[in-house]
Amino acid sequence: MTRKKYTLNNQNLKLNQILFLIIILIGITSVTIIADVFLKKASLLPSYSGWQLLIVGAIIYAISAFGWFFAMRYIKLSTLGVIYSISTVIILTIISVYYFEEKISTAEIVGIFMAISSLVLLARFT
Repeated sequence: MTRKKYTLNNQNLKLNQILFLIIILIGITSVTIIADVFLKKASLLPSYSGWQLLIVGAIIYAISAFGWFFAMRYIKLSTLGVIYSISTVIILTIISVYYFEEKISTAEIVGIFMAISSLVLLARFT
């Protein structure tokens, strides 16, 4: 019995390899979001006193770029964009609510679900 092969970026990959790549992408997205958290913390400080946090965030962004470089070898950019967008919306919303204690209105919650729905639809047609 042979396993069904899936094509991703003109390469035949097994389903478990694709799932592994998606998990790696969510990990890279998480690293990028850590940089976002440093930038947010820097922006909350008065004047330019958060410049150290800004630099840390920029360094983390640079590190995550290496991960994206390798991911782009195996996954189409459009697929990458959808995975990145969905995971970013979900993870940043959780961080903003629980870490920064920001309030989210009902309209924003509806908007988040609509954004995720649109990205899921986009993923089905890429």
